[in-house]
Amino acid sequence: MKVLQLIDSLETGGAERVAVNFANSLSETEISSYLCATRHEGLLKIGVLKTVGYLFLNKKGTLDLKAILRLRRFIKKEKITIIHAHSSSFFLATLLKLTYPKLKLVWHDHYGKSEFLFQRPKLVLKLCSLFFNHVFCVNQLLVQWNKKHLFTKHISYLPNFAVINNTPKQTNLKGEEGKRIVCLANLRPQKNHEFLIQAFKEVLNTYPDWTLHLVGKDFKDLYSEKLKSLIKTLDIEEHVFIYGSCPDTSQIIKQATLTVLPSISEGLPLALLEYGLMAKPTIATNVGQCQEVIINNQTGILIASNDLEAFINAIKTLIRDQDKASKYSNQLLEHVTMHFSQTSIINQILKVYRRFA
Repeated sequence: MKVLQLIDSLETGGAERVAVNFANSLSETEISSYLCATRHEGLLKIGVLKTVGYLFLNKKGTLDLKAILRLRRFIKKEKITIIHAHSSSFFLATLLKLTYPKLKLVWHDHYGKSEFLFQRPKLVLKLCSLFFNHVFCVNQLLVQWNKKHLFTKHISYLPNFAVINNTPKQTNLKGEEGKRIVCLANLRPQKNHEFLIQAFKEVLNTYPDWTLHLVGKDFKDLYSEKLKSLIKTLDIEEHVFIYGSCPDTSQIIKQATLTVLPSISEGLPLALLEYGLMAKPTIATNVGQCQEVIINNQTGILIASNDLEAFINAIKTLIRDQDKASKYSNQLLEHVTMHFSQTSIINQILKVYRRFA
């Protein structure tokens, strides 16, 4: 069996990390594993194992015929039987299946705005779903939405899994060791960095020597400008640091004292699983499947989205009570290891793939 993971880019987003994790993990099974980045490469490329067959398509547009034919030739040459398309790459995968009908097509829905599914465009996706053999969803809300709107019969929930990133340390966090808060999330509105910055400003009134570290792609857009302006307006430029995309995420988390994810919408965020693997005390908002990872007062602190007072109090609690922070971090590590392991998730994927063999 030969399987190709199809993804738009290798930037440091959640769907992209999942595609790389899948390709790498499957290459350690009986599967011949491949990975194709269609539009852009990125920092994640350095983490692709040599046992994974890799192709960069350099696709220039939605209907780049030259790129489509190149990928088709690659698939035929390598005798690939299954395309596992992530996020928006479903359209290219559908075009390939139309020209090469024997391919089996699995689509992986990573839609991050699962709290706002009523806004989701669906016409093209619905038409393409006629050609999907299976759909994986990163949370149960997406399962319900897909079953309601798509033609695909086989739709299932598949939790993400994380692995420790072995990229050598490249990023040295600023601030004082033992007093750092890290948020691993691309600078997008649904990640709610503005809320986090406002909460941290209040924390500084009690703990003025702590620092906040925002790690994730900076799109240099209006949202990014707004965040930087807010940091300046609040006069906390010496306490809040933006790093952009970094390849050494595990090394960054290792330098954190606390980890947070204040999103207003999520699937099942890889960041929480990565925090858990590095045994960090964590605060998250109760959106998407976050409650499966952060069980309130057991594996961390889970609060309602946009509850500023609760978020501030949660940070102060974990700063003040180191025994509680240590308890949460140890229990989070145990929980993630038990329920979101690489072996468990890969076995679920293989079970679906084998239906097509």
